[in-house]
Parts: sequence; C-alpha cells; structure tokens
Amino acid sequence: MSFKFSDDPITREFYIPTYIFKPEVVGETESSPDVPSCPVLVFVNSRSGGQLGGDLLTTFRSLLNKYQVIDLGEEAPDQVLRRLYLNLEKLKSTGDVLSSKLEEKLRIIVAGGDGTAGWLLGVVSDLKLSRPPPIATMPLGTGNNLPFAFGWGKKNPGTDTQSVLSFLIQVKDAKEMNMDSWHLLMRMKAPRQGSCDPIAPLELPHSLHAFHRVSESDELNVEGYHTFRGGFWNYFSMGMDAQVSYAFHSERKQNPEKFKNQLVNQKTYAKLGCTQGWFAASVFHPSSKNIAQLAKVKVMKRGEWTDLKIPHSIRSIVCLNLPSFSGGLNPWGTPNVNKRRDRDLTPPFVDDGLIEVVGFRDAWHGLVLLAPNGHGTRLAQAHRIRFEFHKGAADHTFMRIDGEPWKQPLPVDDDTVVVEISHLGQVKMLATQDCRSRSYLDPSTPHHEGEDGDSGGEEDSISEEQRKFGAADTFKIPDEIDISQIS
Repeated sequence: MSFKFSDDPITREFYIPTYIFKPEVVGETESSPDVPSCPVLVFVNSRSGGQLGGDLLTTFRSLLNKYQVIDLGEEAPDQVLRRLYLNLEKLKSTGDVLSSKLEEKLRIIVAGGDGTAGWLLGVVSDLKLSRPPPIATMPLGTGNNLPFAFGWGKKNPGTDTQSVLSFLIQVKDAKEMNMDSWHLLMRMKAPRQGSCDPIAPLELPHSLHAFHRVSESDELNVEGYHTFRGGFWNYFSMGMDAQVSYAFHSERKQNPEKFKNQLVNQKTYAKLGCTQGWFAASVFHPSSKNIAQLAKVKVMKRGEWTDLKIPHSIRSIVCLNLPSFSGGLNPWGTPNVNKRRDRDLTPPFVDDGLIEVVGFRDAWHGLVLLAPNGHGTRLAQAHRIRFEFHKGAADHTFMRIDGEPWKQPLPVDDDTVVVEISHLGQVKMLATQDCRSRSYLDPSTPHHEGEDGDSGGEEDSISEEQRKFGAADTFKIPDEIDISQIS
C-alpha cells in the first residue's frame, strides 16, 4: 500500500495517512506503519471567532495531514464522513489492518461555535455509523456552552502550534461520555394569503431546517400546516432571554466587522440586555408576554401528559440538557435531598433521558446563578414537553436553540402554533477528566433513589423520521449564505 506518513513522534499519534482518504494516491511506501494511538478528523469553521478560525485551520494543517483537517466553509461534514467511511470499508475488504484500527480509534474535533458543533453532531447522528466516533468541541464562538459543559473551556483557544498540540493531547486523554439529544417539532398553520413561508428563511435557526420545511413524504407533515423539525443538544429557550439574543444576532448580522473579539461580543450582549429591558422586565415587558399568558405547557415524565403550571411572573423559560447556559451558568443547580424526595427531582445528568425546565423572572433573577448553589425556578424534569400557543395579546415571541434565536409569529386567529420537544437518542462526546457534566452511569455521582434513568419505552412512539435531525441529507447551507453568521 502506498501513502505518506508523519515522521514527527508527537503528531504521529494523531496522523492519518493520505491513502485512507485517497486510496488511489501513490506516494512513499511503508510496509508496516504504526497504528496512531488517537487518529483525529478535524472540522474547522474557518470564519468563526474572527481571524481565529482561519489561523487554527492553518496550524492544524501544518501539524497533520491536510486531508484530515476540513474547512467547513469548503465542504459539508456529511460528504466528508460518507467518503471516509466508504474508503474504510473498501480498504478493510482488501485486508488492510490499519483502516480497521483507525475506525476503532477515530475521534472527531470540531472547532467553532455551538451552532457549528450542533451541525456536526446532527450529521454524525443521522449517518447511523456502525461505530460513531466520539466528538470533542473546540470553542470558537461567543457562548461556547457545549465545550464548557465537557471541560474544554469557554475561551477561544490559542492558535499557535503549542496550543494546538496541547489540545490534541487533551483529546487523546479525554474520556467518552454519552449525551442525550432532543428532537424539536414546530407546526403552524399555513397562511391563507401572502408568502408560502411564514418565516423568512434566515429567521429560523439552521438546526430547524431553515431553508426547507419537512418534505411531503415526511411522516410529520400535516396538510395545511408548515412543519419544521430539527434537534438540539444544549437548550431551547423562549421569552426575554431569547429576545436579547435575537437583538445581538441582528446587530452582528448588520455589522459583522464589529464582532470579531469575544470580549467585545460579551460586553455588547450585556449592553443589549439593558437596552432590551431584561434588567427592568417588570417595567418594559408587558405581562401579556409572560410565559403563562403566551402558552399552555404540558410535560410527560412517565407515559402521560400533564399540565405544567407556570408562575405568572416568569418571562423566560429554558429547557436545558446540559449544565451550561449563557456562557457556562447552571440554571438547574443540584436539588437537595428534600427536593429530590418531595418533588421527584434529580441532579442534571446529561444521559438520563430527562430535560430540565427552568423559569426566570428577569435578568436580576438570572444573577442568582452566580452565587454558590444558585438556581432558577425549577419547574419540571420531563422526557417530553409541549408548548401550545393560541390567539392572545401578543403577535410574536422569541425563541432560541443552542444559541440561535428567531422571532416566532404567534396565531392571529383560531389557529395554534405547537412546539414539542422529545428525547431522541444519544451521541458520544469527549470530556476532560474534570468536566462539569455528570453521567447517570458514573458510580461516583449520587443518584436520586428510585430513578432508573429509563424513559419507560416512550420513545417507541417516535417515528423513524423523527429519529433523524435531517442534518446529513436536507440541512445544507446554501453557497450564498455567509457561515460566519453561524455561531
């Protein structure tokens, strides 16, 4: 077999030879190459983090095989992974030992914001690989909740050779941890007049099929309705926090040159929190837009839907999968023994099939998260949650998935807008030894007595279509869209 191989003793641990990607390439021959201890496939959003994404891409390519470092601005991850796994299967059929070992040991690094990481996670989930590789997230965005939850930090990394080598070594030493994934369905009545799209394409987050509704053949399609579906890993939120996020993203879209520094971005975000009234919600935010006024909320924990009572003061609601929100805060906290017993609450495990539902009155309420043991208003833990919006005082609200916000129209007549979140499955993550996320299967973590972490077979009712994110087949970012706008 012909290929080129790394001579550096350090990068050799991570290096994948060229012939794995291009079996037809003829180069230097080595009869029995060492099997790399931690072969990595690196995906970089070169336009994330200002200049950092591009610099990081250059450094990775200087250390590794250029074919194992992919610029997401040039090629979609599903294309890369399909081609790679097809090559691996062909090579294994010829008796190639290295290809089999590479598939067994492969790890993925994705460098970008939470939106970029979510895209990659969706693709890996959709491809249904026989041996899906675990994924490490390298923070390049503003919030970086996914990297922070698994111990990779929330600050943009250094792009020099030593910083990248240090990160690679962390990836090699990282532990695998399963993480729940969540399906989100949004359905609204098709308008009788005007545009066939109720929301401008760029207004919806990329994870919700921003450029295509579900197809006519999709089992979730209902005649006369627009149905969108997608998935998330960190959180879904609605209300004033999403409103502030929407204002930030709108301003960044209009003036991208002003948002190339993480610290400046965070200061701008805080400033918008003030100007949008989040710190004085009781004055600037009409009660008609409080969550209890906007929607009926139902939750399912043990097989049947029950109404969830939302306090009238709650202006923002967060459905949280990871213990990291708004740049690393933990809204759920850790319920004490009495709360666990009396309200059937558990710590926020990332693999127990439960999503934590938390409410906030205003930004001042959110500041309690900065205090030891601080938390929001714990509303419920559930396997599924449904929001039903009927005609009311408000004609819109704001929603957000994993950092991507949008302005959601609400019914103007007798129609209903439905948003339903359900447990979908799990994906393999890579975590540092001191990560803040906790696994239900970790014996060192105290469990809630009587809770077995099983969803009681409720997922059996989820259709095959609903088990996909659509990221690998229908989620394509059009050429004319600047992916620097994806966090």
